[in-house]
Amino acid sequence: MKSIVIQKESLDFLIRLKRNNNRDYFNKHKATYLLAQENIINFAEALLQELNKHDHIETASGKKSLHRIYRDVRFSKEKTPYNTHWGGSFRRATKQLRGGYYFHIEPGNTFLAGGFWGPNNDDLQRIREDISFNYEAWDKLFKKTSIIKTFGALEGEQLVTAPRGFDPKHPGIKFLRYKQFILRHDFADEAILQTDFVKQCNAVFKQLRPFFNYMSEVLTTDANGESVL
Repeated sequence: MKSIVIQKESLDFLIRLKRNNNRDYFNKHKATYLLAQENIINFAEALLQELNKHDHIETASGKKSLHRIYRDVRFSKEKTPYNTHWGGSFRRATKQLRGGYYFHIEPGNTFLAGGFWGPNNDDLQRIREDISFNYEAWDKLFKKTSIIKTFGALEGEQLVTAPRGFDPKHPGIKFLRYKQFILRHDFADEAILQTDFVKQCNAVFKQLRPFFNYMSEVLTTDANGESVL
């Protein structure tokens, strides 16, 4: 497959849009936007093909993965109409495979992330039950050299204290307080334009698999290890 490279113009467009985040500017430069968008779609498609070599992805295409540049400002105090980053996500296929991949391309703030951004109440309760009984396994998982080297520590929104029904002094309290379970890897700006950036991204996403494999087992079984699907 031909190497897909993110073009400098695709980043420069974001920089200019950030300075001129209004509809008149965007409409005047719509052709530039469409060229940049096509470049990012091609990047996303190449990344999707790499992901499907070692995982099963439900997202049908790179284009389908890409998030809209138009912001939903209905409930936001920030009324600028456009996102100033390129973002996209890939959903894993079937109910047995849990977790999702996300890419965010923005000058000064490019990163990949994966995990569980908004688990529903049932999933969150099941995760916490597993932490309660298997906190040593959680501690071991996030002390893996590959996890620490690639992502550092677990991220995500947390409660100030223990969730209802769990002991604040539980030895796994540092995990029990999480409401989101996210791993993130940041890239320097110079990496974005490199010819092997797709492969770099895929290598990072591969390191999510121990986390995804563990969470998939947790979220598809009950506390007795019986399938809930």
